[in-house]
Amino acid sequence: MKKLLTLALLAVAFNSYAQKTEPKSNPQYDAALAKKLGADEYGMRKYVIAFLKTGPTKIDDKAKMAEIQKAHLKNITKLADEGKLVVAGPFMDPGEVEGIFIFDVPTIAEAKTLTETDPAIKAGVLIMELRPFYCSAALMEVAKTHKKLEKKSVVDM
Repeated sequence: MKKLLTLALLAVAFNSYAQKTEPKSNPQYDAALAKKLGADEYGMRKYVIAFLKTGPTKIDDKAKMAEIQKAHLKNITKLADEGKLVVAGPFMDPGEVEGIFIFDVPTIAEAKTLTETDPAIKAGVLIMELRPFYCSAALMEVAKTHKKLEKKSVVDM
């Protein structure tokens, strides 16, 4: 009986081992596109995300604040055109975190240097919290696609 039990356990173990297979490959996988966008085997890549938070400086002068906002939007456009800023946008509800940037840079230090070019950061109206971020490499296509959808530029508001 002991031999029978041992054989049964070995058969189950062998069967379990034999059934392990490699994950199925994705029939839609495009190796050239993955390489172009810097994707890893999961279709992902590293970015730096910035949470734009309310800064310590409050500007009551509406004209001055509008000027800073317009310069902030111009800076966003410039960074996107340079390929450094992949995604940017405000949150639609009030709160301490006002928006996000997703940078295509390898380090937080480089993202910090880029955020320091922002007029709203310089004025202290916004501060940034920077964190490493792992997300789909498809984000690299957002700016190019957005240009095809943008009827008016936010800079011209």
